[in-house]
Amino acid sequence: MSSAFASSRTNGSEVVKELAFFAVIALLMSVMLLGVETVDRPTGLELAVRWDLVLLAIGATVIGRLGLIFRRENISRLGQAVLITLSAVAVFEMFVRFRELDDRWVSPVVLDMAFGSVVSTIVGIAFVAIIFATAYFTMKDKTAADVDESAKLSSKIQLAYRSNTKKIGLIGIIFFIIFPFIFGEDRSAIDLATLVMIYIMLGWGLNIVVGLAGLLDLGYVAFYAVGAYSYALLSQNFDLSFWLCLPLAGIFAASFGIILGFPVLRLRGDYLAIVTLGFGEIIRVVLINWYDLTGGPDGISSIERPSFFGLADFSRRVPDGAIGFNELFGMEYSSMHRLIFLYYLILVLALVTNFVTLRLRKLPIGRAWEALREDEIACRSLGINPTNTKLSAFAIGAMFGGFAGAFFATRQGFISPESFTFLESAVILAIVVLGGMGSQIGVVLAAIVMIGFPEMFRELAEYRMLIFGAGIVAIMLWRPRGLLSFRDPTILLNMSQKEKVAGEVK
Repeated sequence: MSSAFASSRTNGSEVVKELAFFAVIALLMSVMLLGVETVDRPTGLELAVRWDLVLLAIGATVIGRLGLIFRRENISRLGQAVLITLSAVAVFEMFVRFRELDDRWVSPVVLDMAFGSVVSTIVGIAFVAIIFATAYFTMKDKTAADVDESAKLSSKIQLAYRSNTKKIGLIGIIFFIIFPFIFGEDRSAIDLATLVMIYIMLGWGLNIVVGLAGLLDLGYVAFYAVGAYSYALLSQNFDLSFWLCLPLAGIFAASFGIILGFPVLRLRGDYLAIVTLGFGEIIRVVLINWYDLTGGPDGISSIERPSFFGLADFSRRVPDGAIGFNELFGMEYSSMHRLIFLYYLILVLALVTNFVTLRLRKLPIGRAWEALREDEIACRSLGINPTNTKLSAFAIGAMFGGFAGAFFATRQGFISPESFTFLESAVILAIVVLGGMGSQIGVVLAAIVMIGFPEMFRELAEYRMLIFGAGIVAIMLWRPRGLLSFRDPTILLNMSQKEKVAGEVK
């Protein structure tokens, strides 16, 4: 091994120490997550250790880490590809054993697959070949000329995107409008598209706080919950329709945004994140313990569904004096009518959120958010009031979260505190960061990746999360600042400035 690193900055002993460190980490984590299982014996349940899984986890970690060291030190492209391929095969073996095999020391699954049927042999060879080719051809050593050419290509792509942002957005809107006509009879597709649109709206709302104002908010789900519970309580206790409760839910959520904004006026960075996280947990705990008002952990059920703007009802059996949606338009009854209406409703709400955000960016308050994000001290020196700027960002972002919460409540018909955990805040924040801070189109792409893809591959059970995790890691390695990390400033004088922003090399 020392000869392999003779021309690199790292000697063999340092490599051995690094591999040993990661082997110990893999041992500790694999024993807890993979190795321990309960076995039903005549004397009762006992804990047993799957040492085969532990050894595979350690081997995959060490081999993969060695491949990354080879890549870091620019040593042997062939060696890098071989090590990465072996690590991937070990991971595959480990998960197949974990899911399907109880015998600890059976022959390797990979060998059984290689020497099994013709189809399994072809699939196995293709699997190894794709991984090897991907690892080999993506590890090309870049010269200065290659780096310069790559920078030019990246700047041209950025310039093309910036110059055609409106066209791209228009194409996306048209696609979402005609989506029900393409999948009109597919109930699962409409449900999934509606769920994705909810997270797109939440992402755009949080983008105001995080992407534009630069305020790291880990408690955004609190405003989502306030909107949902506001609609549920108002509709049940005061018999108000969805159309009356929707603006009220946004107002209540915006009020809570202002309440959160006051304590964090002097906080930044990690401290701000901790306080917002605590605020989100406070709301959740209140929802659980205030049983008389919120129903506690039992939640609120039988939440009123929206009507067709008060003109018709979507139920098969409409109340006395009301008219059915199918009767209003002379159609046969279908349960898809309500689903498609809900889809278009959340689409309109999301587009309103996007339109308001884009308009606000061009107003003084939007430019103040961007200035606050870049440098708060310079912001003060220019006469911008950071207090009002932060409060407006929290209030407007929370308002859109409240709208989304009200829609979520009317769509589900049931809400409980379990729907508003910290994990939801983490997912929404991940959508904003993954899409690119401040990028509206990036939020759409990230929501599709984060929400749509895992749901589409739900039949793959636990494997879908493995694939999803690998995809997220790949995106973070490829685009560490987000899918669309570049974004135009609010004001541009002419196209030449766009070219300067994109960094195009003439």
